[in-house]
Amino acid sequence: MSGETRPFKVLGIQQVAIGGTDKERMKALWVDMLGLTPTGTFVSERENVDEDILSMGQGAHKVEVDLMQPLDIDKKPAVHATPLNHIGLWIDDLPRAVEWLTARGVRFAPGGIRKGAAGYDITFLHPKSNEEFPIAGEGVLIELVQAPPEVVEALG
Repeated sequence: MSGETRPFKVLGIQQVAIGGTDKERMKALWVDMLGLTPTGTFVSERENVDEDILSMGQGAHKVEVDLMQPLDIDKKPAVHATPLNHIGLWIDDLPRAVEWLTARGVRFAPGGIRKGAAGYDITFLHPKSNEEFPIAGEGVLIELVQAPPEVVEALG
């Protein structure tokens, strides 16, 4: 497999998502102490999340930090159950990446490609493999994020 040409590139880290039971406590560190800039919010009952979107850096080097708390602590998904909830990677061609990875046994989480909290097309690699798809995140949820043209140009 190592001799194959991969039809997509991972361009860099797009985001890191941190889960907890109280966004305000997390913001005391990330915004008040470390100085990250709040850039938006996202609430989804389907994903059981109330999220503050922060950023650091500029342009292609901008990294999103999502502070997430559950809307209902007793429901799934439990965005607070793993403090480092997921890491997001910029991908130059998301549909080709999904097609190529799936054909090679990579397991994706349910939901397919869809709009994410920050407005980019996203999908998730499942944290656990299974018999049908033997390659997964090995305990880590990995978000693949379609990079906008300016990021592809700057990092590609």
